[in-house]
Amino acid sequence: MRCPSCNSLDTQVKDSRPTEDSAVIRRRRVCIACNFRFTTFERVQLRELTVIKRNGRRVPFDRDKLVRSLQISLRKRPVDPERVEKMVSAIVRELESGGEAEVSSEAIGEIVMEHLRQLDDVAYVRFASVYRNFREAKDFEAVLGELSGEDEARIATLRK
Repeated sequence: MRCPSCNSLDTQVKDSRPTEDSAVIRRRRVCIACNFRFTTFERVQLRELTVIKRNGRRVPFDRDKLVRSLQISLRKRPVDPERVEKMVSAIVRELESGGEAEVSSEAIGEIVMEHLRQLDDVAYVRFASVYRNFREAKDFEAVLGELSGEDEARIATLRK
């Protein structure tokens, strides 16, 4: 592992431990050359994913980009960061286990929206407004109608 301070490749692991859900290993490292201490995270990657953009371009899948877009949707929402991390891990696992090395950005967006719908309604609407490129208020009304329809169906099921 390259030292972020001096770029030396001579680093040593001082401590390793799994995270709470055991999906990631946290490693504390020290650079032998400059004594700089830093942390790395190691997670299982089942396959290299390539995202096919709407314009046909192909780019490598970037987990951090997914996290950033979710954080924007969830800004100022009462959602625990651990739940967000679990959701991101579940989305990535779903994509990697899908059997395809190339995934369309539309497919990723739909999967993210499914998970956001279960996590937080406001974040779901925020994400949908960007993903579906809302242009008018009626676009928001349609999504809110979907959500209220689901809520009414859920309440009716509970009353039975």
